[in-house]
Amino acid sequence: MTLQTALSGLLGAQTGLNTVSNDLANASTTAYKSQTALFEDVFPANATNTPGIGTATEGISTDLTQGNLTATGNSMDAAIQGNGYFLVSSNGTQQYTRDGAFQLSANGQLQTLNGASVLGYSNASGIAGGTLGPISINTGAVPANASANIGATLNLNSGDAQIPSTTTFNPADPTTYSESTSVVTYDSLGNANRTQLYLVQNQPTTAGATPSWTVYAQPQLANGTAVGTPQNLTTLNFSTSGKLTSGSPATLSVNWGNGAAASNIAFNFTGTTLSAQNFSVAGLTNDGYAPGSYTGSSIGSDGSIKATYSNGQTVSAGKIALANFINPEGLTPVTGNLFTTSTTSGQPVVNTPGNGLAGTLAGGELEASNATTSSLLVSLIQYQQAYQANTSVIQTEQQDGQRLVQI
Repeated sequence: MTLQTALSGLLGAQTGLNTVSNDLANASTTAYKSQTALFEDVFPANATNTPGIGTATEGISTDLTQGNLTATGNSMDAAIQGNGYFLVSSNGTQQYTRDGAFQLSANGQLQTLNGASVLGYSNASGIAGGTLGPISINTGAVPANASANIGATLNLNSGDAQIPSTTTFNPADPTTYSESTSVVTYDSLGNANRTQLYLVQNQPTTAGATPSWTVYAQPQLANGTAVGTPQNLTTLNFSTSGKLTSGSPATLSVNWGNGAAASNIAFNFTGTTLSAQNFSVAGLTNDGYAPGSYTGSSIGSDGSIKATYSNGQTVSAGKIALANFINPEGLTPVTGNLFTTSTTSGQPVVNTPGNGLAGTLAGGELEASNATTSSLLVSLIQYQQAYQANTSVIQTEQQDGQRLVQI
């Protein structure tokens, strides 16, 4: 009986050594969750007032506390702050991980370093109530977009010279207009053409009336060649307090003649003011842009993935999803920093980061292992001592057995 008891202690100590050794081996593994061997005592069945006959492994407990976050400098990495697991799919099998070391495949799909697809909601799925699936990023070029809407907020100077109505506007003669500025107007091929705006403060027909301003537009190709003749775009009218009352928006029609499609560009002058101040352009917006190539991606705290391009455009590729469980301690760990569901973990409750019980994400960071080397080394010594002690008991039993045989 003593031999059996010592053998159970030896096996228990071996289990403890294996568990601690595994934790030490994974002290640098991303998002690794340390484990602890749990033991229970063993007594003879239907026996009373008898000593125990050893120990048995009750189970392996996983410590799910969050590890420290470490900056990596890689914008595709992400660490979960709070509850949740990334959902990944490999060969049709859905699994879960806290390891946010991600990369892009050759076709732009977001994957783990082991090649499993990271699941989330693409823009096409509508995100809210959408279909969970792989997330793809356009790592190629984005086409040009012709300017269709331009916003120009101007601060017009009421002290500028007023131009009599008898004066014929001539862009080559600065005395026929009060101010000028230009805006980029992209065509359908992405050429950065320009439209020169000439602003004429009209002389009021009634003395003391608030003057209006006529806006002329002269489209120009990217090489500076004028396209057609200047167009009378609009006349801006103002209240006595200098607030714009009419004349916006106005549409400029241009046939570029350079192989690009003709453009109809809406100019919006909302916010433009007239006052005793120097002329200035307070704001410009433009929905057109040149073609661009992929320059990188980033992951936001809400799981949103933004792709950036050389033309300054930022495009949303979707959102990463997170899964939570009623009993995360019931998840089954498997190779590759992964977990699978079990009957005790419950089924995943899926949300985007920051919603429900899901934590948020820290882009450019990874969660470190929560295995503490110092405490593990103490446990390692304790299990080694227990192993040696039980080995000594077994050796003593063997020696006693040999003596009995020799008698």
